[in-house]
Amino acid sequence: MQLYNTMTRAKEPLNPCESGHIGLYACGITAYDFCHIGHARSAIVFDVLVRFMRHLGLKVTFVRNFTDVDDKIINKANQENATSEEIAQRYIAAFHEDMDRLGVLRATYEPKATEHIGDMVDLCLTLIDRGYAYSTPSGDVYFRVRSFPDYGKLSGRTLDEMVSGARVAPGEEKEDPLDFALWKAAKPGEPYWDSPFGKGRPGWHIECSAMSEKYLPLPIDIHGGGQDLIFPHHENEIAQTEAATGKRFSRLWVHNGFVQINSEKMSKSLGNFKTIRDILEFNTPEALRFFLLARHYRSPVDFSPEAMEESERNLRRLYETLGNIREELARPEPEKGKALPELESELEELEKSWRSAMEDDLNTAAALGYVNSMFRLAGRILEDKGLKKNVNARRLLSRINGNVASWGQVLGILQLAPDVFLSELKRCKVSRVNLDVKLVEELMEKRRAAKEARDFAQADLIRAQLAALGVEVRDTPAGAVWDMP
Repeated sequence: MQLYNTMTRAKEPLNPCESGHIGLYACGITAYDFCHIGHARSAIVFDVLVRFMRHLGLKVTFVRNFTDVDDKIINKANQENATSEEIAQRYIAAFHEDMDRLGVLRATYEPKATEHIGDMVDLCLTLIDRGYAYSTPSGDVYFRVRSFPDYGKLSGRTLDEMVSGARVAPGEEKEDPLDFALWKAAKPGEPYWDSPFGKGRPGWHIECSAMSEKYLPLPIDIHGGGQDLIFPHHENEIAQTEAATGKRFSRLWVHNGFVQINSEKMSKSLGNFKTIRDILEFNTPEALRFFLLARHYRSPVDFSPEAMEESERNLRRLYETLGNIREELARPEPEKGKALPELESELEELEKSWRSAMEDDLNTAAALGYVNSMFRLAGRILEDKGLKKNVNARRLLSRINGNVASWGQVLGILQLAPDVFLSELKRCKVSRVNLDVKLVEELMEKRRAAKEARDFAQADLIRAQLAALGVEVRDTPAGAVWDMP
């Protein structure tokens, strides 16, 4: 397997430091609000990466942290007359609720910053002792950026470029505008911890350096997050950790691309801010996963209602075919049939291609293409009456069904019974258009009565009324059913 390394700007083989065991650290949320679609993308990307590495037989220790003390959390607590701890706990719980709905697996360890204050203080002391950091009379601790010659190696920025945007805020006691905070002296009304520098709290960047080293041996195999974390967060993590330990921090740096809303940057000020909860009110969780995985993880993705509906249509086709596959497999197996070398070769090629796509920098977009191709192959078998009577075709369908289970488990899609998914999809569509379900049921009953009375003109008229509401009627041996195409 190869992954694109942000540090080297190239794909590199996944060669774990410990044979058969991957250590992965992905930066988690700052717990002050509900998660948005950008959080969903990052969580799903690393979820699929973990799932696939385990699919390959690797043991994976996955660490994803929570920032539970920060300026944003403190501000939210002040606004709501609550404590920072209450705010953080509320939104960590909300994170888990959202991720559970999206099928994102829990990390092996999910440490909180406030659980590791002592580790952060120790790291600050080490950096001060080695001359990479300094404390100020007011009790702040800063990292000396110019003391670390490799600063900027991840983002590719030079110190001269950084200086142009750097400044010293009033009251700060920095030696250099580029220096960044490791520890912040407590202000009135803020949460604080005792330290050798005085009462205060950690800076944002120091927590990930302390927690990653606590749970994973250095160098970490993979460190990652969204592209917005490359600078300054991950750049600062590298400087802190490597200056303190003298060791390489991470072998591979993996970053996922941004999410835009209708081709614009997502922003609360623009009124296009989409939380996961906003989206799942009218869309199925698997449709959101499918949408996000249909683009390569490093590429930007443009969210729109139309794009989500297209993902729903694709998933619906897959689930309908899956239902047909399983219905066919439930029938008695044919006793004989001729060999089907061309179909078998086609399936083998799809199986190889799917794995190759996933091994090539987690190319889920291509992998989903091979899933679609495999379902088209299944459709050809199901539509051919001769093949349905062929035991070898039946065995191909069984193999396809097994691939669906395996590939779906890795991608986190096709995890429901087809009828359950289709029912959930119908509920979402009804919610989107605010359909009057009671009226639909009344019209369906009137149509049934008209057909029973052999008043087919009236039945057709009612079907047209339903169609005008966006409702499709299908007559089955068990009676008429309605759906929203």
